[in-house]
Amino acid sequence: MGLPLIAILFLIFITIGYFKYGSWVASNFNLNKDTVTPAHTYQDGNDYIPTNPFYLFAQHFSAIAAAGPIAGPIVACQQFGWLPSLLWISIGVVFIGAVHDFSSLTCSVKHHAHSIADITREQLGSSAGKAMMVFIWIALVYIIVAFADITASSFVSTPDELSGLGLNFHPGGAVAWAAISYLLLSILLGLVERNLKTPLWLNTLIFVPATFGVCWGGTYFSHWFQMSQTNWALLICLYCGLASMVPVWLLLQPRGYLGGYVLYSVLLLGIIGLFFSGKPIQQPMFTGFHFDKMTGSIFPFLFVTIACGACSGFHGLVCSGTTSKQIDKETHLHPVGYGAMLAEGFVALISLAIIMMMAPSDVLGLKPGSIYGRGIGEFLTLIIGKEHLPFAMTFGAMAFSTFVFDTLDVSTRLGRYLIEELTGLSGKLGAILGTLLTILPSALILANTDSGMWSQFWTLFGAANQLLAALTLLVISAWLHQNGKRLAFTFIPMIFVLITTLVALIQITRSNLEKTTGLDFSLMNSIMSLILILLALYLVFTAMKKMLVKVPTN
Repeated sequence: MGLPLIAILFLIFITIGYFKYGSWVASNFNLNKDTVTPAHTYQDGNDYIPTNPFYLFAQHFSAIAAAGPIAGPIVACQQFGWLPSLLWISIGVVFIGAVHDFSSLTCSVKHHAHSIADITREQLGSSAGKAMMVFIWIALVYIIVAFADITASSFVSTPDELSGLGLNFHPGGAVAWAAISYLLLSILLGLVERNLKTPLWLNTLIFVPATFGVCWGGTYFSHWFQMSQTNWALLICLYCGLASMVPVWLLLQPRGYLGGYVLYSVLLLGIIGLFFSGKPIQQPMFTGFHFDKMTGSIFPFLFVTIACGACSGFHGLVCSGTTSKQIDKETHLHPVGYGAMLAEGFVALISLAIIMMMAPSDVLGLKPGSIYGRGIGEFLTLIIGKEHLPFAMTFGAMAFSTFVFDTLDVSTRLGRYLIEELTGLSGKLGAILGTLLTILPSALILANTDSGMWSQFWTLFGAANQLLAALTLLVISAWLHQNGKRLAFTFIPMIFVLITTLVALIQITRSNLEKTTGLDFSLMNSIMSLILILLALYLVFTAMKKMLVKVPTN
């Protein structure tokens, strides 16, 4: 079976999943286009803003599609082969990931755009709500640490695939220049839309090409922004803190919209590469049930490694934290919630296809970002020519950085919302306190660790991320139960993801304890793993006790 046939079958499968299974899931929520959404009820011009669904889809897609659907499939393919990875991405994204995203977005809209933590409090009680808040806060800190370090690394490094090409520019500096320019373009777009009221088509015609132009410009101004990785990481944290407090129309919405087009271009390049590169599959179909360098076997670590490409708890935070506040009509929930996750599944497929085209010896020792950047760059040269390989590779690295960068300030904003809910503070005081309590722990960790330490947090982040998805599905199942609705479509996936991630966390805890030599980060990871396990078990016990109470069915 060749890559073109695999891609066609995958696209057919997720298309059927969207129109058949996704529509059936939607029918369980009684969505009504005439129901007033929280974006209208609480419209404030800052967080609650009714948004065009096409614009919102791009913003939401850009926020959820971070490093997970890129790095996860590449690592999993190297460890277990491409067939298990392909099966989990395909089945997981349709029946678990998209259901999770759609259900969490819908549940939030039905609960006045409250966060999943606040919904937990409403459904399971005050103590359970606080437990969920602590769980989410820990997960967000790990997300910020891992992604800030990854982004900072892309700003200072010379990727392996560009070494030896005799470049007259600094690749890391080019990516940094492009990323900063991209953010400034986003702010400019927000100001133009707000003050000039220009039509969306005109803004798209001007600002989308400009976004790609700054990628090219980065190769000419690569020496403008150069500093150490630690300084970059701390500067990114400062940016996240500021960005989390500005109105969504100024940065989050326009940046997400432009970032969506970067994602769309990568998807298009992926299609071109899949169908016209002519490269055969060179990776093994299956390598075995156990991988020596991992703390366990294909179960549970295949499912934890490919996190965001098939299912991600972080998506539920985005759905219930920012996107639910911008839904114009309930009928937009299906395309935005379910559809964007399927699109992310296709991002994961392209990442998997890139490494499938490369021989194991060609990628030995390369980081996932380098493998992805090489693949996207080679796809781009099919259009612009091999002589532009340095720019093509830079664009691939910038695209990877963009996916990660867009997640960072969203995570900080979500942490801000969480602290505001927990403390009951609002206004500027609540925003400042929430931001500081979210970003300072991440900054302290980054300031006191060596560059590249993100890898020590990644596995724990993956497991915590998946476990958060299970807990979100658990809360949604409790809500459906209380309303006498069907709940098998959320409850069965919840059981699978819950068992998988708890087993993974137990093994991660054991592995970190074995590595501990004192008061180090292995010990911190062990403690955090145990806390997450205990919080999860408490939430499961509380939910099960409540769900055993019979309620009338509709």
